[in-house]
Amino acid sequence: MFPLATFRPLVAATLTLLCVAQASVSLAAEYTLNLPQAQQLALERSRLLVGQEMAVRSAREMSVAAAQRPDPVLKMGIENLPLAGADRYSLGRESMTMQKIGLMQELPGADKLRLRAERFESSAQKSLAEKALLAAVIQRDSALVWLERYYAESMAKEIDAELAQATLEIAAAESAYRSGQGSQAEVLANHSALAMLEDRNDELTRKIANAKTMLIRWVGPQGALALGKLPDLSQTTLADAEADLASQLERHPQLAVLARQEQLAHTEANLAMASRKADWSVEVNYQRRGPGYADMLSVGVAIPLQWNQGQRQDREVSAKMAVIEQARAEREEGLRALLAQAQSERDEWRSKRQRLARYESTVIPLAKQGSAAILAAYRGGKASLNQVLAARRNESEIRLQSLQLEAECARLWAQLQFLAPAGIQNEY
Repeated sequence: MFPLATFRPLVAATLTLLCVAQASVSLAAEYTLNLPQAQQLALERSRLLVGQEMAVRSAREMSVAAAQRPDPVLKMGIENLPLAGADRYSLGRESMTMQKIGLMQELPGADKLRLRAERFESSAQKSLAEKALLAAVIQRDSALVWLERYYAESMAKEIDAELAQATLEIAAAESAYRSGQGSQAEVLANHSALAMLEDRNDELTRKIANAKTMLIRWVGPQGALALGKLPDLSQTTLADAEADLASQLERHPQLAVLARQEQLAHTEANLAMASRKADWSVEVNYQRRGPGYADMLSVGVAIPLQWNQGQRQDREVSAKMAVIEQARAEREEGLRALLAQAQSERDEWRSKRQRLARYESTVIPLAKQGSAAILAAYRGGKASLNQVLAARRNESEIRLQSLQLEAECARLWAQLQFLAPAGIQNEY
């Protein structure tokens, strides 16, 4: 039996290593950027969203101002001042000469004031809908950039593995050529394959650098961090049933903007109809005359005469009603366009998902089995080295095709998520 004290240093060292490993995992997780984090950072960093918020605030401030009556007008002046004779320029010797001060107040109807305020509130609601649409676009575009970088880096790793394999293949081909078991054509073919792989690697390096630059544009310095795990891309927020699809798309921010535009057009039309009733003005004036004459008070009412209402006010109402029909037509056409886009992209996404599943379940395993069979035949002297190398290149190329197909599925997923953005409508 060994004393317990003998194992204490070993136990302490093991616990220390476990703590260090756990801290390393936590640190690695902290300094990676996953897709939801990138989208949230893009929303927080966007100055366009701040601009839309200012547009909302501006419209609501104007809504309060528009609900107030116009400011009263202060009037001052001199009436009937003599310009000739003994009383020329005198303010007190002529009985008709008066110094006047008064107030005039325009009195628009309560309905008109309410509609003026409602017009700006409708504009604020439209700006809110535009902000929600902008937020959805930011989420989509930042997701597309994140996914582009993720799959470019995944393909680069696969190309790196192919480059390492190609280097081994060249060494094997040259060895076979020197031993008289291979040909110079095989050596040249392998060098050519290596050059093509290096070219593809350079192209992927450029794509990674470009995607990283665009990601930094969206999320800031965090865009240079290593990317986290890929989220679940097997489901979208769009329902499967066609009726549910149309119902979800009706709540899309783009259609919400068009609906708010239609609401604003209705308010403008109601305000035009209210303008058929003229706004009265009331005026009160105090007139002071010379010392020998009594002062006077004047009260008056001004009423605009809409003598050509059929050619002015009615025409304005007709124009505003036409704008309502235009907004309604744009909203209906927008829904049709979104529905067709959603159906097309969803069908394409489903088709590519089926192809990807076929790659994972059949094509890739068959390529692996083919490589293993050729390698076994080579070891038994029944296959050439070129056949082994060709099988391995075929397997690697199939894995690259699978990654490319997965990247296309991911891009379609991001587009579908934009067509039914979760949480954006309620948040903004």
